[in-house]
Amino acid sequence: MTQISEHLEVTTETVRRDLDTLERRGLLRRIRGGAQLLDAVPFEVALAARHAEQLEDKRRIAARLIEELPDDGVLVLDSGSLTLFTAQAVPRHAVLTVVTNNLPAARHLADYPNVRVITLPGMVRGLTSAAVDAWTSRRLQSLTVDIAVVGVNGMTAAQGLTTTNPEEASAKRAMLLSARRRVVPVISGKLGRNSFCSFAALSELDLIVTDASAPDPIIAELVAAGPEVVVVG
Repeated sequence: MTQISEHLEVTTETVRRDLDTLERRGLLRRIRGGAQLLDAVPFEVALAARHAEQLEDKRRIAARLIEELPDDGVLVLDSGSLTLFTAQAVPRHAVLTVVTNNLPAARHLADYPNVRVITLPGMVRGLTSAAVDAWTSRRLQSLTVDIAVVGVNGMTAAQGLTTTNPEEASAKRAMLLSARRRVVPVISGKLGRNSFCSFAALSELDLIVTDASAPDPIIAELVAAGPEVVVVG
């Protein structure tokens, strides 16, 4: 803190105040004696590339999510890599109705004998293999489901849940609002990072599931915001 103050030729109080402001905006994380810059997530990565990111962590998170699925209930499942892992972790004997805009997940689950798959309408985005537009959101507004499993591109205490595309954000918001229980799986690499569009506050969630590489200060912030936080691995 003193080095920053001397370099910028301002008081330590000014440095502390400015760092607090930048931390609230999700641009950095305060650490002892200073601060650490955080990565933003302004642009999207193709689904195939995202699928390989923290591969083993995603498998462990998906396995934990299966414990949340209602027996003979209704799940709304979002687009994305981690939600696809969740679909692939559903046991073959499961009795479930799955409402999803995630086309790879729908294709995977369609072969399950006791899983009824309902695909949401809308224009398919090639980058995410998901149906997302005004039709998607309107259809979700007419539904009431047991649980929503919704993915994110970033998550911070200040900005909540964020994603890269306004239409994706609208669909994710509608999924959360349709559900009695709201669950967000997130790999540690996306914690403390903001993306383009915010679509929900942490306080609106029931459960966050992440991996063991998640920093303790961020976990504490998530817990303080209200939801249960489960760390796997």
